[in-house]
Amino acid sequence: MSERNESLTLHPAGKINLYLEVLGVRENGYHDIRSVLVPVSLHDVLTLEKAEKEIETDVRLCEGDGGDLMGWGDQGLSPKDNLATRAALALKEASGYRGGARITLEKCVPVGGGLGGGSADAAATLKGLNELWGTGLSLSELMEIGTGLGCDVPALIHGGAVSMQGMGEDVQPLDVGAEGGGQSWFVVILNPGFRVSTADVYSRCTSSLTSVDGEFKSIVSALRTGDVELAGRNLYNGLQETVFGKYPLVRILAEVLTEAGAIGSLVSGSGASVFGFASDETHARSVVERARERLEVPVWSWITRTLPDGVMVAHGPLEARV
Repeated sequence: MSERNESLTLHPAGKINLYLEVLGVRENGYHDIRSVLVPVSLHDVLTLEKAEKEIETDVRLCEGDGGDLMGWGDQGLSPKDNLATRAALALKEASGYRGGARITLEKCVPVGGGLGGGSADAAATLKGLNELWGTGLSLSELMEIGTGLGCDVPALIHGGAVSMQGMGEDVQPLDVGAEGGGQSWFVVILNPGFRVSTADVYSRCTSSLTSVDGEFKSIVSALRTGDVELAGRNLYNGLQETVFGKYPLVRILAEVLTEAGAIGSLVSGSGASVFGFASDETHARSVVERARERLEVPVWSWITRTLPDGVMVAHGPLEARV
């Protein structure tokens, strides 16, 4: 392999859930879900290098991101617990590859924020090392490995806007932009600066398990046609009330987003981040400014965009501290 192929840098994109329904609980305690997931341009920075044998990981905060406010902690930064490390080890075991890798990870997506930063890191590591190591696994084989790392990982390996069901193993691409020119949407994200445990939220979830097919079909239609207003009216998350009940500040952030003029608002995943849409960049900046006027506590905000085509290398988001 030539020198230029000894390393690889990727920008693993985070995600938002436009729809998340809790379908039930399996005997092993894990929940079955149905969700619509879309990547956004808020991303980490992942550098992979070939090494002799071991998997070595260096995790650091994105420069200037104020880790004291972002919910960082040992659990989020520990190399041995990081999903990128676990993904590399899983690929090495599955493929029988005998070499190693040096992983350098800059965390810009907030830990425990419901934006899939860790899952995106795992997805990018599996795809990147599969190329770097020349292990030759197919996309479906990588997705199968990803299922053991987290329910969002297979979807993020697949890339693009998808519907997912079960524990993440059933991933179906969505026909984004077929009738709407394929344009992306502006998204305003607010994060309160603390992390939320996904396992804890699911264990507390008491949402009705009845189907909400109307919202699901409307979200799929909105993606197909590019109708952001339709998407904003039909956002759904069966975990949201559980998150609101334990973290009242998250409810306040969602309400502030709506009051500030966002097109809809919703908790992403299991929280703590909330998001709403904007019609354009000017509208997005207006939402951030109005949110600043209404909030009495410091939170983080990003103006970002959806990436329906699954591009893993994204332009950096516009960021502001509210």
